Amino acid sequence: MAAWAAWAAWAAWAAWAAWAACEWLKVQERSRSTPNNNKVTIGPTKLTRFERARIVGARSLQIAMGAPLLVEPPAARAGPIDIALLELESGILPLTIRRMLPNEEYQDIPLKWLIQA
Repeated sequence: MAAWAAWAAWAAWAAWAAWAACEWLKVQERSRSTPNNNKVTIGPTKLTRFERARIVGARSLQIAMGAPLLVEPPAARAGPIDIALLELESGILPLTIRRMLPNEEYQDIPLKWLIQA
């Protein structure tokens, strides 16, 4: 019985420690983010080719797995990559890009800001 009580006490402590670590990380994360004033402060003001490839790849995978389309598919038979490109160019994807600096500061930038630039 004593072994079970010791295990229960350890499990309760471990749960509390995990919760405290998560709360600490949330505070640290909030303090490292750059101010969000409708201005891109980290990196170029346009979508980079790497971000574009990542977005198209992720969205085409979602489409291939059966996610609902956000645009009307073209009359010709189009694959998921073509549809993802069409959604990106139309600017209706509800995505946010997180750009990070080496000192762990970051800025969350809505995709619409980068497409309009």
